[in-house]
Amino acid sequence: MSNLLILTFIIIVTAFLGYQLRFLSISGSIAAFSVGILTVLGLGIKGLILLGVFFATSSFWSKYKRMYKSKIEERHEKGSQRDWQQVMANGGAASIISICYLIDHNNIWIYAFSILIASSNSDTWASEVGTLSRSQPISIVTFSRVAKGTSGAVSILGTITAVLGSLLIAGISSYLFGLSIYITGLIFLFGFLGNVIDSILGATLQAVYRCETCHLETEKTIHCGKRTTLIHGFSFLNNDVVNFCSSLLALLIGLSVYNVLI
Repeated sequence: MSNLLILTFIIIVTAFLGYQLRFLSISGSIAAFSVGILTVLGLGIKGLILLGVFFATSSFWSKYKRMYKSKIEERHEKGSQRDWQQVMANGGAASIISICYLIDHNNIWIYAFSILIASSNSDTWASEVGTLSRSQPISIVTFSRVAKGTSGAVSILGTITAVLGSLLIAGISSYLFGLSIYITGLIFLFGFLGNVIDSILGATLQAVYRCETCHLETEKTIHCGKRTTLIHGFSFLNNDVVNFCSSLLALLIGLSVYNVLI
């Protein structure tokens, strides 16, 4: 009980600092607290550490060279200050998996939790660092050159950081939970796959709008003070939904492979 109180206090402080440092909005802080508590209830401090690594590194990269990214973020629906939807898109499913481990102490839930965090970390690193590439990215679907910040855009720098982001979570998971090299490799593989799926969904199904005032293609539904026009994708598939779906699809594929091979 005392350990739970200590960890709860740490989560409260982290959520508060996240808001104070403008990493999180008020709703984002509340969501982060909820995700943290559910994670601790199931996977304890080890799960919290893994979640914390994702939060800390993704927050760092989102603020890194912020001024350079400001123009690029005009294409994005939201800025670097994460709200509850962004937090839940990246950590909501993982917190539910943690509760599954609380109910059923099966190591498959550790595997699943790690894939979800690895996928979110891989995608966030790719998005935040990839925009800093000196070369113009290409569409993962058409392989044609596209503007930086375009959904589904990939670059060598972004791909490398996506690999490193997934590898970091897989390695820490292996250390914390004593996983085999084989399971660690699968976590890394499907974590990176989540990023790839995110790019494909972003290029094909995610909603893209055009500002009728400045003619910018963007994820925003309001730009230049006016409602934008949907020109591609489905309106309900914004970036948060795509993030959630890509991690979930990577998890489902990972679980299928686990059930066949393990």
